[in-house]
Amino acid sequence: MNDTMAQPAVDYDIAIIGGGMVGALLARLLSSGEAGWRVAVVDASEPPAKASTHYQFDYDNRSTALSAGTVEFFQRQDLWSRIGEHATAIREVLVSDRGHLGGARLSAQERGRSALGYVVENAWLAPCLREAAEANTQWLAPVRVEAVVPGPQSMSLRLSGEAAPATITCRLAVLADGGLSGLHRQLGIEHQRRNYDQQAIIANVSFERPHRGRAFERFTPAGPLALLPLDERADARRAALVWTLPPARAEAMMAAPDEVFLTELQRAFGWRLGRLSRVGQRRSWRLALAEASEQVRSRLVLLGNSAHYLHPVAGQGFNLSVRDAAALASILNRAFREARDPGELSLLNEYWRKRQWDQTLTTELSDRLVKLFSNRRPAWMALRHLGFLGLDWVPGAKAGFATQTMGLASGRSGAGLISLEADE
Repeated sequence: MNDTMAQPAVDYDIAIIGGGMVGALLARLLSSGEAGWRVAVVDASEPPAKASTHYQFDYDNRSTALSAGTVEFFQRQDLWSRIGEHATAIREVLVSDRGHLGGARLSAQERGRSALGYVVENAWLAPCLREAAEANTQWLAPVRVEAVVPGPQSMSLRLSGEAAPATITCRLAVLADGGLSGLHRQLGIEHQRRNYDQQAIIANVSFERPHRGRAFERFTPAGPLALLPLDERADARRAALVWTLPPARAEAMMAAPDEVFLTELQRAFGWRLGRLSRVGQRRSWRLALAEASEQVRSRLVLLGNSAHYLHPVAGQGFNLSVRDAAALASILNRAFREARDPGELSLLNEYWRKRQWDQTLTTELSDRLVKLFSNRRPAWMALRHLGFLGLDWVPGAKAGFATQTMGLASGRSGAGLISLEADE
């Protein structure tokens, strides 16, 4: 190991601030295989419950849609065998525009695949990723990082929490806390925001007919609506809902009694699954596209929602972050083999150059989809309706759209399904 790596002494090579799904995944990728980085994860939350073999779902669990590309990556990393125990395959996606005939139907069978993607409850996905990372990682939780103090050869993290040391040092700090802690602002990094004047409501719902692995994306005058299948049983009638509405309308729906909520949702979605019969706990948040003004500095990387937060219409938040984490881990693990400093700016700039194209394409696609499907002008409505028809009429159009949807476009990007994503 070279002198830069050996001096001065630090507590850890890499400290990951935030132990959510993205932080846990990166920890797993950095602490497995040939790399021998000393990795710490500092998480402000209580550790999640263990991923029990006899997993029992809670009706109010949140879920994440994983693209086919993400699933293939998890398979290569020996993570999917565990995660896939409680994953619901999306075998078909039905896309429609309320008030217009036709639409698009995307089928896994037509693509020669078993699934277009999978839906996994976060209460299962998060502990699976954490347990995969814990074996070779120091986990400090519940511990808050109060400040990140940059230095020329290390970062100092000032901590608070029972049994937490006052300070730890590291050569590289990865900020993967979802942007909620305000640490990025302490460091002078702001987020550029495009507010959509929309609010998302998420909940689990039940209905009369089995979903049979079908996901539904429906574009309405108020905003996009999606139902993602949950539960692999043949007669499963449960789905994860994301319903995008103007803020005032969303607040009214959040306050409405269950029967009123279900009536209004039925009116927006239609009757393809029969009568809606139940809605679980509802949650809501304002929607925006947010991008950090900087994602890398010497000894600092922003990852996950700390780096970029997307509208759920493209379902790319977590899937994009998986690709980011994979690229960062690949570069850092190569640096270990070359005995290089993981906080070296040239390394981190290499990561940014590799990821910039995919991030730009994915965020712009998300933004344009929002604008296209929120616009009620007749010309734009006709254009998107023709786009739906074109999926069936234009040779290769459906195949290309499906490739993007599954996150398999040239291995670099691809819009996912509308998804329900936790703060990472």
